[in-house]
Amino acid sequence: MILDELPSPVVLAPLAGGPSTPELAAAVSNAGGLGFLAAGYLSVETFAERLAATTQLTDRPVGANVFVVPDHPDRSRAIARYAEEITADAASVNAELGDPRPDDDDLAAKVDLLCERPVPVVSFTFGLPAPQTVERLHAPGSEVWATVTSPADAITAQRLGVDALVVQGAEAGGHRGGLADDGDPIGLLPLLQLVRHATGLPLIATGGIAIGAGIAAVLAAGAHAAALGTAFLDCPEAGTSGPHRTALHTTTATALTRAFTGRTARGIENSFLTAHTANAPDAYPEVHHLTAPMRAAARARGNRDLINLWAGQAHTLIRSMPAGELVQRLTAEAQEAIRAAAARLTAQPTEPAPRAVGGGPA
Repeated sequence: MILDELPSPVVLAPLAGGPSTPELAAAVSNAGGLGFLAAGYLSVETFAERLAATTQLTDRPVGANVFVVPDHPDRSRAIARYAEEITADAASVNAELGDPRPDDDDLAAKVDLLCERPVPVVSFTFGLPAPQTVERLHAPGSEVWATVTSPADAITAQRLGVDALVVQGAEAGGHRGGLADDGDPIGLLPLLQLVRHATGLPLIATGGIAIGAGIAAVLAAGAHAAALGTAFLDCPEAGTSGPHRTALHTTTATALTRAFTGRTARGIENSFLTAHTANAPDAYPEVHHLTAPMRAAARARGNRDLINLWAGQAHTLIRSMPAGELVQRLTAEAQEAIRAAAARLTAQPTEPAPRAVGGGPA
């Protein structure tokens, strides 16, 4: 497995939608971790250009992440009602709402590209690849990873022949990456234990990990590596927008919402999230396309109340430093945390203090 060959157990979460850049992926890989380049939201031509740029910046292993957009029932009426609800928000930044169209994010073309120009790892988010896709990617030597948010997801993915599971806990920033987009999301630590019990596949833990101690914790729980996303959002190599970077350094809480894209995601609370979470339909990517022009206009104006501020629950621990330096620091912190935990396990128990006999003073 590729993770066994790396100096660091730090994996860069894909960060589709702006923050993902060739420079960020390459910097993480060059520092000994595993960088990832997101294919999501890009045309196949743009993804090919970014993939080529990444391989020019590093000769270390990198991964690519691809969306598998699931089908859903017709939501046109709910989408129309939602469009009426948010029209005034778009107008406040002189934007019109977009066309709420379905699309599959050019899945077939992106898989074709990755078969022609293979990378060490291809991971899938939102859904699972077809068995034939797994076989095609295996042929040139790529590992296939699947994102799961439940033991049921994990069992289904294992049957498809994937090589590893990205186990995403409820604490994670951004979209829920597993098959189910409803129900009560499971926190990372219980999910790791459940998935480890359900399958024998290598696990990559993600969700709310911000410092080296968090990495040590998931390694102790059985993960092969930790994937961090929010922790890298304020690195200079990331393509994170200015309003998003500013929000990351506030103490504002995060919440789960479908308001921006029609799929459940965790972001820092703002006025749009608060106002529209209750009525946002389960309709991805239609709602994503509907709100995209509004969000683009708001970013251009520096307005963070109308944009998705994806972040995990530990975003207040974010550090602003080059990505390579952050990988090295996280790795050193994890090593120290593991040493400290081992020392506690091997320490000799101390004798308890003798208890007083009898009552108090007469």
